[in-house]
Amino acid sequence: MSTQANRVMALSEWDDRWQEGRTGFHKPQVHELLKNNLDKVVGGRKGIRFFFPLCGKAVDMKWLADMGHTVVGVEFAVKGIKQFFEEQNLTYSEELVPEIPGAKVFKSTDAKISIYQCDLYKFSSAIAGKFGGIWDRGALVAINPCDRQKYASLLISLMESDCKYLLDTLEYNPELYKGPPFLVTEGDVKDLFGVACDIELLQTVDGFEERHRSWGIDSLTEKLYFLTPKTQ
Repeated sequence: MSTQANRVMALSEWDDRWQEGRTGFHKPQVHELLKNNLDKVVGGRKGIRFFFPLCGKAVDMKWLADMGHTVVGVEFAVKGIKQFFEEQNLTYSEELVPEIPGAKVFKSTDAKISIYQCDLYKFSSAIAGKFGGIWDRGALVAINPCDRQKYASLLISLMESDCKYLLDTLEYNPELYKGPPFLVTEGDVKDLFGVACDIELLQTVDGFEERHRSWGIDSLTEKLYFLTPKTQ
């Protein structure tokens, strides 16, 4: 982590990645870890409000909406948001967000999916309420390491008392690749969320793909954590 601690990416760099099509992090199928653990997240509940931080054009949003849940995402890159609605054949509207100067919200016509185009740290429960479910894939691992405490505080503030938070992290040798995505260890997760949440390691899988060789690494582990707010 020490080699990555000072690495900072500007929001404009993420926008550039979308403009240039450098989005190897996007998965065209629903994520297996979400599929395999959805029952644990849902827990018999109906019509859950799910939050997707740094959602990109994740197909998981449509998959959950088709099950009767509602989804709110936050994404800075307009191109990713528009591609999501176009690729999922969803009609949508665009509205300004009065609470966040310059921000827009893109809403599917059936109101099942809303994506806020803004800086994540300007988003809050005052804008879109709290959530019963969170799917964090490619978000905590993507933010600048120096912003992690701010990120964790925001996510905790968005959790309803019965919220189930699935957190997908990556572990590899940070001496070999500067990120993003960044290394997030079990210790990091406990440091960030342990005061407010109970944390369970649900699954550990080999996450290495051929594209990761270009990072200079030859192994990568994906770990899935299940977070729930501690009862007061």
